[in-house]
Order: sequence, then structure tokens, then C-alpha cells
Amino acid sequence: MEQPQLGCSGAEAILNQPPSSSISIAYHPLFGPHDDLILLELDEKLLPEVLQQRITLRGQPDEDAVLCTKSKTYAVKFVGTSNSVFLIPPSDQSEFCENSLDCIGKDHDQQVVASVIKVAPGNMELVEVAPRVDKLKLLLSVNPYRFGEDIEMEDLEETEKSYTGLYKWDDLVEQVQASDEELRSALKALSAVEIDGYWRIVDDKYMDTILSMLLHDSVLNDWSLDLLNEDEVVSMLESDGFPQKLARHCLHVYGTNVDENVDKRVWRLDEKRVCVHFAREILKEGKRKMDTFMVKWMQKIPEGMRASFDMLEGEVLTERLGVETWVRAFSVSSLPSSPAERFSILFRERPKWEWKDLQPYIRDLKVPGLSSEGLLLKYTRRTQPTLDAEPVFSAR
Repeated sequence: MEQPQLGCSGAEAILNQPPSSSISIAYHPLFGPHDDLILLELDEKLLPEVLQQRITLRGQPDEDAVLCTKSKTYAVKFVGTSNSVFLIPPSDQSEFCENSLDCIGKDHDQQVVASVIKVAPGNMELVEVAPRVDKLKLLLSVNPYRFGEDIEMEDLEETEKSYTGLYKWDDLVEQVQASDEELRSALKALSAVEIDGYWRIVDDKYMDTILSMLLHDSVLNDWSLDLLNEDEVVSMLESDGFPQKLARHCLHVYGTNVDENVDKRVWRLDEKRVCVHFAREILKEGKRKMDTFMVKWMQKIPEGMRASFDMLEGEVLTERLGVETWVRAFSVSSLPSSPAERFSILFRERPKWEWKDLQPYIRDLKVPGLSSEGLLLKYTRRTQPTLDAEPVFSAR
């Protein structure tokens, strides 16, 4: 009796195999390491994102790559396996078949043999992580927008303009490992503004000058700080010599929109944001005695606003030196977003923290799959001398 011939077949042969059956395998003519082929294991909820090409891989050559969807960031990790995983290409993939007719194996007298192109030592897995946005702060801090820059740039020819340290949206997407939504949220948190196509943070002194002029104009024109007409404010600030873009930006940074009427947008200055701004400006000169700080702070606060020390949670630290209480700047916005780095800096600042002091400096930490309690267990030791005492946290 004539023996059946062997015919190579692709992945379709495996897909059509019934349960508990077997199939012969053989080396594909192009068998090899094929380092350009890597398996990726996906959660089912991510499958549509991948199939519809709504994902991107982001990272520089010296960084571990991350995979980003529209709203989330995932670390990409290789996981080895002790089992042999065979990769069998489809029979219609001409790049893997020297003769596609030989690979079909439709002859009923032929025994189907699956051709293995590669043996995979493992696969890539995705783990959701917090966006790595600390780099964004570093990039935008190189060249903040300063007073008089618009005038200086107008005096230069287009070919002479210097764009060193300036980044457009596509530049930031390439540099920062975060999804588009997370990147936009980070830009908003930094009070960044798009000027001439470039995303910039505005120099603190310049923002102080614009805000101070807005408050000055509100007194001259008898404007209510709860009902600021955007067009009137911007027009007045422009006449004072400030670019229209930055005049509107000032309202976004320190105000809240209360009426989006097409003809007349109305803003209310946010009491806390304005008060915190002036506290920061005072403490840039160094730590102060609590009494003198409070006196100067109250002098800076616009009429009609009420400042309280509680507003400065996460912005200042106090310490007792003899009989005096001193206050100094220590802003959560200056701390890294990585939990390990954040706690390291906090415990260098103070070996021990009471919960009421620590909480403002860690409540913004977001680690997927890890609660605030989990963060404390991982990075701190909790002690409580008595049941009714305030818990104290130190480095683990």
C-alpha cells in the first residue's frame, strides 16, 4: 500500500484541530530566531484597541518602552516560559513560504504537517502603570515664557528665531511616556499654555505681574472678582502691554468659568488659588516667622477674599525653633510622581511624619492596583504610642 505523503500547512491546520487531537510538526524552510517576532499577551478589554490600531509604543532608546492607549499607560515586560511555544505562520503569508502552493496541503492523500517558523522563549505582558510625566516638568522648565519675550521675538527675523527648549505637541508625545489624555492632564496641572504652537510654562514672576495687574484693574474699574467679563479683562490687560494669549491664560490659571455664554464669558477668581499664589511669592525669599508671614500674607490678599492657613496644606511646612514657629515653602508640586522617589524625599526632609502633615504630600499619588493604604504599607512604618494618639510614619 502506498504511504501518504507529507504536506506542509499553516496555522489554519492548528485552528481546525478538534480537542484532544494531535498533529505532526516540522521545521519551516525559514525556521530561525526571528527576533522581530514577539508574542504579546493581552487582556480581552485591550484587544479592540490593538486590532483597531489605537495604541502606540512610546519611549526613547535609553528608556523601557510603554504601550499607551488613548487614556492609559502600560509597562511592557518580558516573561519567560519553560514550555515550548511554537509559532506557525498562516499558509498565505508569502514571506514565510518559499512556494505557497506547496504549503496548502489540500491533497487528501497527504498527511498534514504544521511548519514551525520559530520557538518562542516567552511573551510580553502589559501592566498598567502611572504615566511617567516628571520628564514633562523638566522639559518645559528649560525655557519658560518670560516677560518681554514676545517683543524680542517680533524683533527677530523668522529664520533667526531660536526654538531651543521648545516643544510642540508631537514632540511631547515622542518624549513623554504617557497616554494623550494623561499628557493633557499633566499639562493642565503644570498650568502650561500653547503659544505659537509650542507648549510653555510661564515664568512665576511674569504670572505674578499679570495677576497683580488684573487685580489693580479690577479696583480701578470696580469689577467684582466673582463676575469678571473675559473680553473686558483681556482688553484692559492688552492695553497694559500683556499678550492676549497670556491675559486669557491668567483667567484659566486663577479663575473658574461661571458662564460660557457665546457673547460674554464670565469668570470668578478662585480664592484658594489666588491666596496660595501670594503665599508662594512671599516664601520664595526664605522661611519666615509665622507671625510676620501671616501679616504680610494678609496684606497681599485682595479685598473681599479671606485667607486661612489651611489653604496651604501641601504647600508649606512649619517647625518650632525655641518659642517661635517658623514657616517655609515645601510644595507637593515640586515632588516626583514616583512613589519610591516621593517617599525617599519626604523622609529625608523629616524622619517622622504625623498623618495630618504627611497626607497632603501623598494623596495625589496614583498607582494602578495599589490603594493609599497599600502605598503606606509598602513604603512606611506606622507607630502609635497610644490608641488615641496621632499615628506617626517613618521610612520602612
